Amino acid sequence: MVLAAGFGSRLRPLTDQIPKPLIDVNGKPLIAYSFALLRAAGIDEVVVNLHHRADQVRAALGDGAAFGVSITYSPEDPILDTGGAIKRAQPLLQDGRFVVLNADIICDLDLRDVVAWHGARGALATMMLRPDRDAARYGIIEIDDQHRIRRFLGRPAVVDVPLTPLMFGSVHVFEPEVFAYMEEGRFGINSTTYPRLLAAGCPLYGYTFTGYWRVLDTHEGLAEGRWDLLGGDQCLAPQHRP
Repeated sequence: MVLAAGFGSRLRPLTDQIPKPLIDVNGKPLIAYSFALLRAAGIDEVVVNLHHRADQVRAALGDGAAFGVSITYSPEDPILDTGGAIKRAQPLLQDGRFVVLNADIICDLDLRDVVAWHGARGALATMMLRPDRDAARYGIIEIDDQHRIRRFLGRPAVVDVPLTPLMFGSVHVFEPEVFAYMEEGRFGINSTTYPRLLAAGCPLYGYTFTGYWRVLDTHEGLAEGRWDLLGGDQCLAPQHRP
């Protein structure tokens, strides 16, 4: 699932006219880089949620064939935030393991490796995590020496093992059992569902990634992403990461 329904508020006034997933990034709509990441991992059935300027997104992406994927749309009215969006799409996702990522990132992550790593640990959910000096801005996720997530956004207050603080890189892998911890309505997956999973003792893991990654959700980030890609489509050639 590619999360694409948001307003792109930090990119206004550009996103007043163009939905963020369709912003041109070196000749491709931004969301095309998410499709490429999925396709490189052998994933070609994709759910895209819609809200802001939904008709434009449908018209531009169509059935996904131009991007090498098959798209099923999940419209939202009102908008449901990340957790509510995933829960709404449950009928389309619940038959097996699934990946969720944001439509505004570019990276050279080997997603196939992440999915295999997740499965080998028997995880209910795996987050792609990365070291970053701005981790606190996005919310710190902390893992132990076995890569298990032990503290999420400061909760619980006390953990009795050494932890490594990282930031979330906007890619998840889930087992369908995660839906048992979600309710209908508007809520954030990180602010609501993950703390619930952690409190329940569910196996949550963080896959540490140190390769190329950028989020294009601000004018500065958009400009930097475009500049980065002038050297070649880095995110279309995923690299293996330990």
